[in-house]
Amino acid sequence: MRKVIIILSFLIPHFSFSQSLTLVELNCENLFDYRHDEGKDDTEYLPEVTRHWTKKRYWKKLNNIAQELLSCSDEGIPDLIALCEVENDSVMNDLTRRSLLRNAGYEYLMTSSSDVRGIDVALLYSPFSFAPLRSYPIRITPIEDMRPTRDILYACGETITGDTLHVFVVHLPSRYGGERYSRPFRQTAADRLCQSIDSIRAVSPDANLLIAGDFNDGPDSDILQEICRHGLHNLTKDARGENGVRGTYRYQGEWESIDHILASPNIYNKVDSAFIHSPQFLLEEEKRYGGLRPRRTYNGMRYQPGYSDHLPLVVRIRLK
Repeated sequence: MRKVIIILSFLIPHFSFSQSLTLVELNCENLFDYRHDEGKDDTEYLPEVTRHWTKKRYWKKLNNIAQELLSCSDEGIPDLIALCEVENDSVMNDLTRRSLLRNAGYEYLMTSSSDVRGIDVALLYSPFSFAPLRSYPIRITPIEDMRPTRDILYACGETITGDTLHVFVVHLPSRYGGERYSRPFRQTAADRLCQSIDSIRAVSPDANLLIAGDFNDGPDSDILQEICRHGLHNLTKDARGENGVRGTYRYQGEWESIDHILASPNIYNKVDSAFIHSPQFLLEEEKRYGGLRPRRTYNGMRYQPGYSDHLPLVVRIRLK
């Protein structure tokens, strides 16, 4: 009897060796596992506590995030993925090895910071597109009244064209306590980022730089403007999405762009597209204010099997 072999193509990643690079940025909205990390204030996301964060809900969230990331590119998998609000190495191992991303072949780098809640940032990369040469976390020294915050992740690697690429993944302090009160905390983290950028440019003025993450500030804020004065362009300042989406985050009925992807001029001049990924399945109706918003995991304290309260940013760059 002749055997018939059926290949499920969606389980096998399509690796593109074209001379282009796709970067995705996403705040995952509290991608915690369901176990306690000693010394971290993560009890809100345990099975027997406030949100009843169970193993089943955790795995649903992992696969939803994986589905969201895979949907960001029509031409193979994204080459680089900058993630915010991921808890630990265990979560990243589950995401890359055991979720719907398991056949994509991603490796990852991440921080292990002193953030009170235990959330960190990470960089997923396809070894076919990016070969890390070195990486390390950049610690933010808190100022008065500032809680310990997320480290900045720095990674330097080689692209498929043999060029060196410097990548920073950031998650600046939130607006907790009010925008004015919290602004100095974000400024402190931004200053540390700028120091690192200046150090690279002092050695290599034409270095290829990409900075991605949740800045908790809009593109026209003083902090974003100051960062860009260090020889950077905001690739996603005018990014828009489908279905009337005008930002990556929605607060009290208003779209806000608080996630950004910045780059050095030599990358800025090679951008093919920069947009917010907002297909219908990532959105839900916002009954109180009208319109649509990101389909998040919790609506207040009520669980719903959503994705994130942020939408992904996608940038596609020509390497030559």
